[in-house]
Amino acid sequence: MAEMDVALKDVMQIEGSIGAALVDHTSGMALGTVGGGKDLDLTVAAAGNTDVVRAKLRAMEMLNLMEKVEDILITLDTQYHLIRPLSSRSGKGLFLYLVLNKDRSNLAMARHQLRAVERRLDL
Repeated sequence: MAEMDVALKDVMQIEGSIGAALVDHTSGMALGTVGGGKDLDLTVAAAGNTDVVRAKLRAMEMLNLMEKVEDILITLDTQYHLIRPLSSRSGKGLFLYLVLNKDRSNLAMARHQLRAVERRLDL
């Protein structure tokens, strides 16, 4: 999956990136990860954030909202966790997960750049 590896490397070029993953939200498994470290286990984070995505999609279904989720933002003391469900036909059921250092990132720019990576990603 060279395309996925290139996309994850592109995501890590976003200012303040700590780690990133491409995740299957049906299984909770990370298809690929980059970055992270001893303080950020991306496979554990991927599985946990799968529950977040599922809960949001379930809530939207119960509310009869016919819109799509662009991204989900979780703000911590020192980090932003950005979840971007893929909207392409080949990316159905997948999401990009990005962890940013809050002090070193520009959230608006990160969202813009993550959207651009998604558009280029063809699985």
